[in-house]
Amino acid sequence: MTDIEIAQACTMEPITSVAARIGIGEDDLELYGKYKAKLTENYIKSLKDRPDGRLILVTAVNPTAAGEGKTTISIGLAEAFAQLGKNAILALREPSLGPCFGMKGGAAGGGYAQVVPMEDLNLHFTGDFHAITSANNLLAAMIDNSIHQGNPLGIDPTRVVWKRCEDMNDRALRNLIIGMGGHADGPTREDRFVITAASEIMAIFCLAADLTDLKARLGRIVVGYTYANEPVTAEQLGAVGAMAALLKDAIRPNLIQTLEHTPALVHGGPFANIAHGCNSVRATRAALKMADYTITEAGFGADLGAEKFFDIKCRTAGLKPDAVVLVASIEAIKYNGGVKKEDLKTENLEALKKGIVNLEKHIENLQKFGVPVVVALNAYASDTEAESEFVESFCAAKGASFAKATVWADGGKGGITLAEKVLDALENRESNFAPIYPLELPLKDKIATIAKEIYGADGVVYTAAADKQIKRIEDLGAGNLPVCVAKTQYSLSDDPAKLGRPQNFDITVREVYLSAGAGFVVVTTGEIMAMPGLPKKPAALNIDVDENGVISGLF
Repeated sequence: MTDIEIAQACTMEPITSVAARIGIGEDDLELYGKYKAKLTENYIKSLKDRPDGRLILVTAVNPTAAGEGKTTISIGLAEAFAQLGKNAILALREPSLGPCFGMKGGAAGGGYAQVVPMEDLNLHFTGDFHAITSANNLLAAMIDNSIHQGNPLGIDPTRVVWKRCEDMNDRALRNLIIGMGGHADGPTREDRFVITAASEIMAIFCLAADLTDLKARLGRIVVGYTYANEPVTAEQLGAVGAMAALLKDAIRPNLIQTLEHTPALVHGGPFANIAHGCNSVRATRAALKMADYTITEAGFGADLGAEKFFDIKCRTAGLKPDAVVLVASIEAIKYNGGVKKEDLKTENLEALKKGIVNLEKHIENLQKFGVPVVVALNAYASDTEAESEFVESFCAAKGASFAKATVWADGGKGGITLAEKVLDALENRESNFAPIYPLELPLKDKIATIAKEIYGADGVVYTAAADKQIKRIEDLGAGNLPVCVAKTQYSLSDDPAKLGRPQNFDITVREVYLSAGAGFVVVTTGEIMAMPGLPKKPAALNIDVDENGVISGLF
């Protein structure tokens, strides 16, 4: 059966029953139908004095056409913890509609390790993405309205930096002219769209501690600059209250379940190749209070998702991860060794030895943060014993624990060995977590640290525009913020064609801009786009719904 058929065939429990097993009453939930709910604000506040459980991060090697199964492993691991009698909860991101209808597909896991209802999650869910999109575009409308209505703040229309957003892959919106027509149609100027998952509002939403912090962060957003070269903020435009009103319900975490009825908080969805790639701080903090073990996930490869989880999210929220699970697959490793997709199911130890350097670099990187590493081999039916044994021996030599997982085929039962290895790491290997760089470093030094230590680059090359932008940000007093690198997810370098463990390369920084509300500086490298496009044959071509409302082809 396909993923969606497996999900549709399962018998979900009422979300009130799932909640009751972890001590959440019906009055603590705002129901969105029978199988999904938001936590109430009163319940979230009631968690304040509870002790924190253990925090386990799941990350992966660089994504390939073969697939790694990071979300699938995250879900299966939580189910395995539950099968071992452990009080565990998931904390995941919400999917974006763009990839769902584009190339990547849905993001509810796969096989018998999924969160449900998967159709709801992959489509409109509880409306969080729509609220974020609306708040973002309200601010955009208020900027242009202020300029149109006499421009009392003296905003230079050529220096408006706030971008509109849309939760869909639409390359035609990357660069455009707005305000065409007569005087009543608003100021004519250049504008750009980003996908909602890459917007600053999404980042703010996911890093805000509560509604008060959310409003403070919204107020700090820099929307543009005046003719006198001074920054203009959302607070100066008077937009904060209305934006917060649009987000007041969305900011509360969503509760759903896995196929085996393990509770899952799914909230927020920033991309990791563009934004910081983690679920919301509110959901993670709540999960830590609600269960003994929280399993969370960072987006894309460890060079992006895990680095940003450690250096941005953990630093912002005061989180201290206890262990990290690094997901890989034999096919992904061989792909990094130069094997074509159609040949990946054939045993090829030479390609495995060549491609495993990608896994090696990710192990080394994670160890630099002082957190115990467990490698999870997402097992496929085509894997051979010799290939699996080679990867296991390699991981042992690198000081990382290792376990095969068959959660796609077997659900939680297929993750028992992995769960036991993670529990062993939690009990017997101390976490000495620390970010990779101190905040007081100049921006260029922080960028160089990530480029050299995490990507393995020789150095960093800056465009003339990037140099000026860094100076401007530091002159504004924002040089002490962490950096969020926008980079291709397919390679450790900024060139998606360089697989494995690239050597002798530089990282090229072409744009640097301040996300003052989110509290970081975005560094754009290579040809990364903040508004993806649809592929030649988008997934949308295969999606349909019948006369009974049953969806097909979603994943």
